[in-house]
Amino acid sequence: MRSDRGGRESLIDRVGSQLPSPFAGDQEAAWIEVIRKMDEVYADLLRYETDLEEKNAALEEAQAFISSVIESVSDILIVCDRHGSILQVNPAAVRLLGDSAGTLLHRSLTDLVDPADRGRIDALLQAQCPSEISNLEIRFVTERGLSDLYAINGATRCDPAGHRLGAVLTGRPIGELRRAYEALHAAHSELQHAQRQLVEQEKMASLGRLVAGVAHELNNPISFIYGNIHTLDRYRDRMSAYLGAIHRGAEPAEIERLRRDLKIDALLADYGSLIEGTLEGAMRVADVVKNLRRLSFPKSGESLRVDVDRVVRTAVRWAARAKPHHVDFAFDIAPELQILGNEGQFHQIIVNLIDNALDAVRGQAAPRIEIVARRDGDQIVITISDNGAGLPDGLIDKIFEPFFTTKPVGEGTGLGLWISYGIAREHGGTLAAANRSGGGAVFTLMLPAP
Repeated sequence: MRSDRGGRESLIDRVGSQLPSPFAGDQEAAWIEVIRKMDEVYADLLRYETDLEEKNAALEEAQAFISSVIESVSDILIVCDRHGSILQVNPAAVRLLGDSAGTLLHRSLTDLVDPADRGRIDALLQAQCPSEISNLEIRFVTERGLSDLYAINGATRCDPAGHRLGAVLTGRPIGELRRAYEALHAAHSELQHAQRQLVEQEKMASLGRLVAGVAHELNNPISFIYGNIHTLDRYRDRMSAYLGAIHRGAEPAEIERLRRDLKIDALLADYGSLIEGTLEGAMRVADVVKNLRRLSFPKSGESLRVDVDRVVRTAVRWAARAKPHHVDFAFDIAPELQILGNEGQFHQIIVNLIDNALDAVRGQAAPRIEIVARRDGDQIVITISDNGAGLPDGLIDKIFEPFFTTKPVGEGTGLGLWISYGIAREHGGTLAAANRSGGGAVFTLMLPAP
């Protein structure tokens, strides 16, 4: 019995196998049977033809869909055999590599790749099935020279038996994206540099306020020392004249006259207070210098026990001396309070908060700043409140952001509170702000106790 290539019995075979033998009986009945079978075969042929047309239409529709998808993809698509010969490309690849698909088909893929990148393409073509997707960055050789850098995803093509058939590559240009990233990185670096410069400017501004306070703090004892030294210098001339007369053996009457004229008795009585005052002034200068040395930043991350009352009062004194207007300060600090941290950084926070409070009460009829410090469990809570105008509504959440300031242009960088907030966080504490019900603002600093 004959069969078609699919192994099924053909229609002609079916008819032949079912026809009655012409010698089997009545010939008329036999031909009627033949005609009936032929009608069945014809009906089957019509059904097969209809089924085949429907399948062909579905196949053409699927092929058209796949072709439209491939043509619409903006990434390049290259299909090649296991020898690297190009079998199919999409329009995006044609626009990059040639004038038409015909000029690219059957060309070697490696010939279209930058020589520096051909080794990676050869490795992709030799990969065995199954293989992971390879991510490559390569340049293509085009009619206009080397292309921009392309990010390529390559995968091995395999048949159902697992035999290597070739490779499929898809990719998109990343040269422009990389240039944009590099430009963004450069802009970010410039922004960081500008931010560091502004932070340094704020530090210099804080240093300026500190220096102004120190200058005021040193001015009184140095003036006192200078005045005493100047007086002692004048006394030295008088004493030199008096002692010179005694040394050369002058008459007692002359010595007595010089004693009266030069007021030696008053001079000797004044010596003690002059020297005592000078020593007191020198000790005061030494205290200021000692405080400055203590406020220096010794080691990054070093935590020591810091006397809250001493640092707060020093910070207030130095910050207030840098301002021309008088402010009434009220202190309510519990005795023997200590925090665990860096004294210089703690001093910087207090100076920044006092400086803001001093600016806030400027222009008030009776400016007043209250400082309260208490221990609350394992935290030291310090509040600094003023009777100024308070913080603008809706801006309280922004005052700790970098570069945010409510001060007029040129009077603030917007970094003081941001730096203070960062220092508090580095010490394991918090810094918050709010408006007081009676008017003014209050800043609450919480730092860990030893």
